[in-house]
Amino acid sequence: MEQNQLMRRQLTSMRQSLFDQGYLDEQFIQLEELQDDANPNFVEEVVTLFYRDSARIIQNLEQALEKYPLDFTKLDAYMHQFKGSCSSIGAKKVKSESTQFRDYCRMGNAEGCWRTFQQLKKEYSTLKKKLETYFQYARQAGPFEKACRPK
Repeated sequence: MEQNQLMRRQLTSMRQSLFDQGYLDEQFIQLEELQDDANPNFVEEVVTLFYRDSARIIQNLEQALEKYPLDFTKLDAYMHQFKGSCSSIGAKKVKSESTQFRDYCRMGNAEGCWRTFQQLKKEYSTLKKKLETYFQYARQAGPFEKACRPK
């Protein structure tokens, strides 16, 4: 029992750090609030779907960034879709990079798009690793109480 309490405290701390470091926002909490006994892995399933679907958009963006001249309208459309997906899971840092990318598209700034895309992929990958660790830990800790707001 004590081991389980320790795991829960570590899980709570891990979750809080995702908010403190700016990786997640309020939307993630809203997803957690939709999770219940009937669907105890709801948040993990939604995040898994996000990463599966968003991989295709990232691939499309990479291909579009390799073409010359750049089609900023197409790039912006891809990023608009990606940003919406990021918003739906509360991926705060990735969403911020998406916003910056779209700003560069509107300015026709190829270098800015390319640089921001590299940073976006880095934030995307970092969040994925952190969330995979978090969900793995959550599965080990077992069912958790209702979601709570970060401090």
